[in-house]
Amino acid sequence: MGALEDAAEAADDVIDELAGAPEDGRISRFTWQGATLVAEERGAGEPVFLLVHGIGMGRRVFADVAVHLAERGRAIAIDQPGYGEAPEPPRTPSIERVADLVAAFIRDRRLERPVLIGHSMGTQVVAEIAARHPDLAGPVVLVAPTVDSEARRAVPQLLRLGRDLLGESLKVLVLGAREYLRAGPNLRRKMKAMLSHRPEEAYERIRSRTLVVRGANDVVCPPVWVRRVAELVPDATSIEIPGHGHETMIRDGAPAAERILAWLDRG
Repeated sequence: MGALEDAAEAADDVIDELAGAPEDGRISRFTWQGATLVAEERGAGEPVFLLVHGIGMGRRVFADVAVHLAERGRAIAIDQPGYGEAPEPPRTPSIERVADLVAAFIRDRRLERPVLIGHSMGTQVVAEIAARHPDLAGPVVLVAPTVDSEARRAVPQLLRLGRDLLGESLKVLVLGAREYLRAGPNLRRKMKAMLSHRPEEAYERIRSRTLVVRGANDVVCPPVWVRRVAELVPDATSIEIPGHGHETMIRDGAPAAERILAWLDRG
């Protein structure tokens, strides 16, 4: 058993090295009403960037973009309950419940209106934080927002993701495979929670300045849906990153980080 654990740890190290993940992050846990998230911090000062991953993923997929953001402030990437290294909760939480958990984390850590950055399903969590807890939300960044109203079923989503991953980098494929395995046996229930959420109802209630980001080659998030998201949020700007697909912040974090920072600088 010890040899197997050593081999698994070595494989993790190789994957993290592939992801460009440094080992200097500060790790902590936060539990609220029976659900636990894991947070990894790097950098210091203001602004604070709070990174929320998508379905099947975990905080480590943000290693590259977090390093870039930490050059300007404090970057905090989380594992949602049942993802990455966060334990599986007794019941699969709704998107709204995860948003309340992250909001409780923001309050507990006394984060002053952090920049909320969500990717894929993480955009649904971030949108709910901004809509349900406006006093806690700083600027909002929605990267590859899901799930569009024309495809709220598992099969279309999986087919889109499969098409998007064709020709994707080895880094994305290896990281994604590791994180999906970690997400474990309840991934079907987690997918159901994601698909049952109606993000458009939250978008209309966001009062924070918002940036909507789409990889120009993203198959999962069609242009018409991303335009609708930007139209629904009262104060939103949308941009595209050329040459990137749905996993734009994972393949190479620099372009997304540069655009987010430039947008923040414009005030």
